[in-house]
Amino acid sequence: MENISDATKHFIDLRRHMWMAGIDEELRRLIWQIAVTGKYISSKIQESNRKLAGHNNMYGEEQLALDMSSDEIIKNQLTFSGFVSHYASEERDAIIQVGKGGEKYIVTADPLDGSSLVDTNLAIGTIIGIHDAPILTKGEKSLVAAMYITYGPLITMTYSAGNGTHEFVLNREGEYVLSEENIRLDEKGTIYSIGGLRKEWTQGHLEYIRFLENEGYKLRYSGGFVPDINQILIKGGGIFTYPALKGSPQGKLRLIYELQPMAFLMEQAGGMATDGIERILSIPAQTHDQRSPVYMGSRYEVETAKTFLKE
Repeated sequence: MENISDATKHFIDLRRHMWMAGIDEELRRLIWQIAVTGKYISSKIQESNRKLAGHNNMYGEEQLALDMSSDEIIKNQLTFSGFVSHYASEERDAIIQVGKGGEKYIVTADPLDGSSLVDTNLAIGTIIGIHDAPILTKGEKSLVAAMYITYGPLITMTYSAGNGTHEFVLNREGEYVLSEENIRLDEKGTIYSIGGLRKEWTQGHLEYIRFLENEGYKLRYSGGFVPDINQILIKGGGIFTYPALKGSPQGKLRLIYELQPMAFLMEQAGGMATDGIERILSIPAQTHDQRSPVYMGSRYEVETAKTFLKE
């Protein structure tokens, strides 16, 4: 990107950016197709919000329909992409074949993270992982790209194919234009986002949160994984954590669908992602619905968490 002036680089569209980054043709086209899929999901969300207006009693049904519709939209796009052999979704009980079997990539998805926030009009999102080998037991070795789409006041798409983490904004013409290239986290942030009931926290985690509070960190938590991670990336640092709980020692978030893609993006931005001790991308995925605690964000906060959890 050195040959492009600062005045014009923010109008580079997604396809040109990926081409200039030297991304493989098939992977480039697949990322683009998934990004376009975000437009269709966004339309479904807007349609749902119109239906929900003044009809609170139908929210539960509409939320379920949104999750399933988003999943189906992604599956259909991948089926006809020509690049994907299998699809694993948080909405499905098993990994399914969507190609003929010889295609290069396997895609994982949380089709609509935070769908329970739709009726409150908060941001929600889609999380995608792209693998070039079987996803179970392989972990980082198979993950070649990751992305998430945020549906909020703006529709944004953040991706990495191992060449840094980059954010694009969908403009009025329906094009993804570059918003921020090579996002970099500061070594230390000022915000923390934390899930789980306080009464269920372990002692080490509780002491860690007290440390952050005493240090003056500001609490920023929406209840949605995508908007909370997006805030840490765009604000330049901080920590997101959903810890091991007394009643749920493996936490809440799923390794394949949520944590691996976000860890990939976070590390590409200079941050870290661990389960409190071990690096997220080094944890072998043995089942498709495996869960893990997570501490993800700037290096200082993640490394500091380790000291409290070891004690």
